[in-house]
Order: sequence, then C-alpha cells, then structure tokens
Amino acid sequence: MEFRERVAKLKDFNETFELVKSVVLQKFRMHRAGLSLILQMMPSNLGAYHILGSNAIVMNSYLLAAVRKIAGSTEEYLHSLGIVDENTVRQMTFELCNWMLGDEHAATKMAKQDPSTIYPELRSLMQSQFSKDFQVVRNFDRKNQTYIQ
Repeated sequence: MEFRERVAKLKDFNETFELVKSVVLQKFRMHRAGLSLILQMMPSNLGAYHILGSNAIVMNSYLLAAVRKIAGSTEEYLHSLGIVDENTVRQMTFELCNWMLGDEHAATKMAKQDPSTIYPELRSLMQSQFSKDFQVVRNFDRKNQTYIQ
C-alpha cells in the first residue's frame, strides 16, 4: 500500500524517476544514474526508447498527452541498465509493477499487455511520424547532478 500512496502523490517526471530508480534497486539490485529525459512526438505504436550507449531516454509526447487526457492522470530505465531484450524488459516491468502496486493496478495491467488494454481509445490514435522537434526535461535525475548547470 505504501507504493500505491507514493505513486498517487507523484508530481513530475523527476519524482517519478526517483521512485522508479529506488524500486528497481530494491527489486533487481540494479542502478543507473545520470540519465536525461527527452519528449518527442513519434509514431503511436512506440511508447519510448533508450538510445544504446547514451544517457537519453526518449518518451513519446503524443502518447503521453493522449494517456493523460484519457486517464486524467515504464520501461526505458531498464533498457538503460543494459537490458536490451524487449521481452525481458517487459517481464521485469510487469514483475516490478505487480510487486510494487499489485495485480489490479492500472500500471501492472499496462505492463502485462499495453496501455490500450486500459485505455482502448488509444487504438484509434494514428500518429505515424517522428517529429523533428523535441523537449529535454529540465531537472531530470537531478539527485545525481553534482555540477552547476
């Protein structure tokens, strides 16, 4: 129940990421610091990706906005830890959400299948292009920044 309450109180990307990092460390004993988050419009069948060998996680701003609008309210960090296989990451994400939030929580259900399981309206969204524009999220992973920006 403690994790559900913490998730419900999250205010921004940085708080969310700090919680994800701490839970991944508890559950899988893995840690990665110094990441950047980039928001970019991309095809609707792609939620996010990690650029191998980089410190960047790129999240689909189009899909994020749609889910926020529909819902009124995880996975690339595991790729950044060096886990390249998508099936392994999906399974670990499901295990993590289930352990942290329980099997009835929306995040666990989405991790088991995909966001359209909870929000079928997402199936009707048709975005097929990558935008050239992007936004770097400021103050992301700030606990690991020891220099002046």
